[in-house]
Amino acid sequence: MTKIYIDADACPVKNEVYKVAERYSLPVILVSNQYINLPLNPLLKMIVVEGGFDAADDWIVENSVDGDIVITSDILLADRCVKKSVRALGPKGNEFTEDNIGIAVSNRELMETLRQTGEMKGGPAPMDKKARSNFLGSLDRIIQSLKKQGKL
Repeated sequence: MTKIYIDADACPVKNEVYKVAERYSLPVILVSNQYINLPLNPLLKMIVVEGGFDAADDWIVENSVDGDIVITSDILLADRCVKKSVRALGPKGNEFTEDNIGIAVSNRELMETLRQTGEMKGGPAPMDKKARSNFLGSLDRIIQSLKKQGKL
């Protein structure tokens, strides 16, 4: 059965995922290095990992399988997921695929270099209604695709 994993430390679309998961009766596993309060719902499970910087990412990669969905803004985690045929979706609705993950990793490295050299300041634009709507549409599209493939 398809599970939705959330890289939960800074995920701005947790509530949207909860609603979609409820509609499809899909389990959601939130993975973080600290406890996060969850609504009372038997579909939701919190995993708190201890360890280094990438401990939550490592846990998600080790436990997710083909047919699962990972919600993350971490490009390197998305890359690891895509390489093992796990669907990866960013919080603004951008699905990471074999066709686009290389470009996303390269862009991440470029932006990191620009920030380190002082050429660029700040981070991504804040979430708005359009981004949330794009996310919901993309998540629904992925779920429907998995359903057609018999993985749901």
